[in-house]
Amino acid sequence: MKKTRILVIGAGGQIGSELTPALRRVYGSEHVVASDIKPDICEQVLNEGPFEILDCMDEHRLIEVIIKYKITRVYHLVALLSAVGEHKPLMAWNINVGSLMNVLEIARELHLSVFIPSSIGAFGPSTPKKNTPQDTLMRPTTIYGITKVCGEMLGDYYFKKYGVDARGLRYPGIISNVTQPGGGTTDYAVEIFYKALEEGRYTCYLKEDTYLDMMYMPDAVRAAIEVMEADPDKLVHRNAYNVSAMSFSPRELKAEIQKHIPDFQMVCKPDPAKQAIADSWPDYMDDRAARQEWGWKHEYDLSKMTDDMLKTLKKRQRHHKEISS
Repeated sequence: MKKTRILVIGAGGQIGSELTPALRRVYGSEHVVASDIKPDICEQVLNEGPFEILDCMDEHRLIEVIIKYKITRVYHLVALLSAVGEHKPLMAWNINVGSLMNVLEIARELHLSVFIPSSIGAFGPSTPKKNTPQDTLMRPTTIYGITKVCGEMLGDYYFKKYGVDARGLRYPGIISNVTQPGGGTTDYAVEIFYKALEEGRYTCYLKEDTYLDMMYMPDAVRAAIEVMEADPDKLVHRNAYNVSAMSFSPRELKAEIQKHIPDFQMVCKPDPAKQAIADSWPDYMDDRAARQEWGWKHEYDLSKMTDDMLKTLKKRQRHHKEISS
């Protein structure tokens, strides 16, 4: 049986910095190559297995790394996120679509499987906001969303035309206790925890009743591994599966944090640009296709996620204080 050898492109990003160690636990550190354009990525990713400095726009360098390590599967995690992309649309298109084309073309030539993450950003204001279907109207109004729809369609195209085993997930907002926010519209749900512990207050850039689909990083990581290991004969959609775990508003997240930090306060001062993006996205997605076709099941709800976030960040704060004292 052919040994699975994995290349993670964008291993220093929000998902990559936690997916890479998880992949190494499953497949063995020597069989999971981390890559990023920046060498100063998280210490765990650098030190626990092979690492290559890689610009995903450099097709020749990409081929070189894939051949060097006999790669069979690529997790392509590189993207310019929603809020940042609105300020740099051309860069967002070149990075989000151009780099994916490089990966898919190489996958076609070298018979690789590819994981392509999509997002709730692929939906638009004309998409049903509640229980958003797996297959529905998609007319995003951000360059990020446009590139994500394009990525989904490219994955389908390369599978149907060339047989490339391209699979992917439509992620909701992802909450991480490891990486700092990176310019996404859902980043408030990460920032709020740091501010709650450090300052006891937070100013939110969305309205307090703005509902968005969310997921805790451990679930996001597990989903990325499980979909790539799923029986291909059972996959009807293959690409861009809706995956969901919880839906909440800033007001509800504040109330959950107050169960642990009673004096915590939050005020909302909506940023018009970010609010417009959030208003165009689903409240929550229908992920029955993922549950039926490959057994997706989330573990963390709002209460369990909040408890784990605060415990983990408090522990890290204590550790940093001990080191600095």
